[in-house]
Amino acid sequence: MASKATLENKLRNKFLSFVSDTISKEMETDVLPVSASELAIPVLDEEGNEKFVLIKISIPRGTRNGMGGYDPYDGYAANEAYLDEIASKAQEKAVKRAMKEAEKGKNKKEEKGNSYADE
Repeated sequence: MASKATLENKLRNKFLSFVSDTISKEMETDVLPVSASELAIPVLDEEGNEKFVLIKISIPRGTRNGMGGYDPYDGYAANEAYLDEIASKAQEKAVKRAMKEAEKGKNKKEEKGNSYADE
């Protein structure tokens, strides 16, 4: 029976190969391995400047459970938490925007009121 690390390395390497081959073929560009778990892809931005996209493939173990092991990583729960965070930030931004607009409207109304008082 293979060790956990060996199984994880094989799985990671399988995905590294798949991602590398797919990007090389579809985008007709080099894919540069820069570590055991990372690929760098040279790209050009809109102005023709060379940049790099860095892709990291990892097999997360999860969180330490305090008993010398790990609680398994739950990608579904991580996705849900991320989507909740995005929704919360969008809601905060909308509230701030509404408050700013309300303040802007209040200031315009006050300015209008003051202009009549000046006459």
